[in-house]
Amino acid sequence: MENEIQSTAGRNRIKAHILAFITIFIWGTTYISTKMLLVDFSPTEIMFFRFILAYLALLLVKPMRIPFKNPREELLFAGAGFCGVVLYFTLQNTCLVYTLASNAGVLVSVAPFFTAIFSFFLLKSESLNKGFFIGFGISIIGIALISFNGNFILKLNPLGDILAISCAVAWAAYCILMKKISVLNYNVLLCTRKIFFYGIILMIPILPIFGFQWDLTRFTVLPNVLHMLFLGFGASALCFVTWNYAVGVLGAVRTSVYIYFNPIVTVVTSAIILQERITPVAIVGVVLILAGLSLSERKTILIKKEKKHEDDSIETGNQNS
Repeated sequence: MENEIQSTAGRNRIKAHILAFITIFIWGTTYISTKMLLVDFSPTEIMFFRFILAYLALLLVKPMRIPFKNPREELLFAGAGFCGVVLYFTLQNTCLVYTLASNAGVLVSVAPFFTAIFSFFLLKSESLNKGFFIGFGISIIGIALISFNGNFILKLNPLGDILAISCAVAWAAYCILMKKISVLNYNVLLCTRKIFFYGIILMIPILPIFGFQWDLTRFTVLPNVLHMLFLGFGASALCFVTWNYAVGVLGAVRTSVYIYFNPIVTVVTSAIILQERITPVAIVGVVLILAGLSLSERKTILIKKEKKHEDDSIETGNQNS
């Protein structure tokens, strides 16, 4: 029985790793659709319409709902909707107005660092280790090489850079809240839809500030429809479900390190779709990111094995006595 449980847990972990990678791969290609849509839509309009579509898609797939139990649970869902939908995407879109995309790419990628810090203080089940931070440092160097791509012009802008870091903090907070929600043992699809619901509700008050316009005639253009469907159904409905599942199984910290893959996907898709040249600097960056990710994962696994060995030893000792 115990072996069967361990085998199921192992399969779930493998599934979670695969889903986390697929999620990051899809998210790494969204910039192409966003870039196309920015011709006719503002960033805030893209955010609002994509999450409306995502909510409707999840409602269609599973029309059931999570019943109200207590205010604490509702606050968890509302907090996740605010941090992962409203705050993250608003800060991401705004920071690009004040700082370079390369700066933002590096600074937003520090999300795993904040996730590790938050998990240490807020989640008892996850702990910090040296390997994670060493791997984090190596990966950030790789991300910087890809982001600047040989053009080492570090143009600091305090406001824009602070907004980019705040974006990383918002995503880290979302991952922690999602881990807490996963413990409630609700269906991950229903959880994601409820998060979207609160995200949309909390998004509405800020829409006028960013000059939101309904103008549905823009959806008569086929490319606009296709790109928005991709962002709504693929990058939001599907990917948030798969990411939330991975967080529930692997934990907030181990899942968050997959964010390091995002620049790699961007480089590859840019070369294939936009015919952009991959420079030697970018290749070195890719190697460093993979090395950092491998080191972070390896150290985490070793520590978990050592902890399990210690627990088994204690249990054996107790049985002998």
